[in-house]
Amino acid sequence: MTPRAGDSTSESGLLEALGSDGRRTLAAIFERYRPRLERMVSLRMDRRVQQRLDPSDVLQEAFIEAADRLPEYLANPEVPPFLWIRFITAQKLLQEHRKHLGSKMRDAGRDISLYRQAFPEATSAALAAHLVGQRTSPSQAAVRAEMKLKLQDALNSMDPIDREVLVLRHFEQLSRSDAARILGIEGSAASKRYVRALKRLGKVFRLQERGKGGRAF
Repeated sequence: MTPRAGDSTSESGLLEALGSDGRRTLAAIFERYRPRLERMVSLRMDRRVQQRLDPSDVLQEAFIEAADRLPEYLANPEVPPFLWIRFITAQKLLQEHRKHLGSKMRDAGRDISLYRQAFPEATSAALAAHLVGQRTSPSQAAVRAEMKLKLQDALNSMDPIDREVLVLRHFEQLSRSDAARILGIEGSAASKRYVRALKRLGKVFRLQERGKGGRAF
């Protein structure tokens, strides 16, 4: 049973498939979740590393690592397959940061503690760019630049966990329970933080909409 993109295969079904046809099923899972994994990497990749590396390169390395570690995971699957793959992908990204930035690693941005380890945190600049989208005309570009700066200020003023909940829920499309599990907090706390972050950004968009016609969040 090899999952295809769009399948609603259960967690237990995926584990069974991984156990019987490991590498093929793993490749199918990677393909199924590729857009979400690439988004996760692009939001966290330092701009200096972006000049040398593409998110797809990180995913390729993550797949090789996951294939090597699959027997270890199947022996004790503490998290669902997707979260395990996401964890390995985040590890590979951190390794790439260390390799390419070296002693400048601490300048790459803040890290956030996930799974009791530090992983690159999504940058406010990347989040703001995703939120405002693409506007091509000179007037639209000016509005976009102004909005991006305001959003970056709002994101930087948030508690790091609030910002990360926003990334996990809104950008990575994780469920409340999965986001809470990644951050090591209760599901109710994850919901409260997510709502609080949305309200903070919503205020920025409403002010922009009143003043210069920015689109609503």
